Amino acid sequence: MSDSHGLKEEVLDIKKRHEHEVDAMIHCGDSELPLESEELAGFYYAKGNCDFEPGMENEQVFNVGGVTFLVVHGHLHQVKSTLMPLSYRAEEVGAQIACFGHSHIVGAEKVSGKLFINPGSSRLPRDREEPTYAILEWSDEQDMHLQYFHVNGKPMSDLQMTTSIAAKE
Repeated sequence: MSDSHGLKEEVLDIKKRHEHEVDAMIHCGDSELPLESEELAGFYYAKGNCDFEPGMENEQVFNVGGVTFLVVHGHLHQVKSTLMPLSYRAEEVGAQIACFGHSHIVGAEKVSGKLFINPGSSRLPRDREEPTYAILEWSDEQDMHLQYFHVNGKPMSDLQMTTSIAAKE
């Protein structure tokens, strides 16, 4: 999820709804909540341009099931204009998946074998009316399915993607 801008109940609801069915939870920044808050506990979190909490990192790099993720907010990578700086950073850290926010616009794109995911905004969407978040699932064969959800938990049938990506050697 990303860009929840002060929401507490909705972030906690999403967390409780999915925390036992996912291997990692990601927030791409601009929660405007303390990093130690109950809502953000257990999340990989990247500091957004509206986050001023000490100790927040601008990026997170981690591995889940043999796949390396890069999580940033996006304001330091010019994501409103281009994915190139983010693509270069993903290459530098060996990430197959880059998650970002900042634009408040839902999007997923596979470029040069890397998957770029913007979950949209769970509070202030700019490209559609519905506030969103996303879940990425994959099998051992690396067949990936990305599904977007309304913050109320309802899958958005028009927002899904299936792709494949090779695990990092």
